[in-house]
Amino acid sequence: MQIHISPPVTGYTYLTTDELSLRIKYDCRTIRDRLKDSVLLEGKHYIRPFGGRKTLYIWETIERDMAAPAKLSRMAIPLANGGVIHG
Repeated sequence: MQIHISPPVTGYTYLTTDELSLRIKYDCRTIRDRLKDSVLLEGKHYIRPFGGRKTLYIWETIERDMAAPAKLSRMAIPLANGGVIHG
């Protein structure tokens, strides 16, 4: 029996930490401990549905930002909304 999964209605692909780990080739622990809340930002790269503890990562945003070249200068301080402050 083959299971068919419909594409997401919102146009976004939501991934668990394990699923994201397989796609970006980083260990789950690295994602949780080093990337989450420093590189991967809540509301931009991941959500917590229904205010719960479960984290779902937004693949399209992560893929876009992961492939973008680093644009920050040495004196730039990144902001949570994606902007920077130049020091």
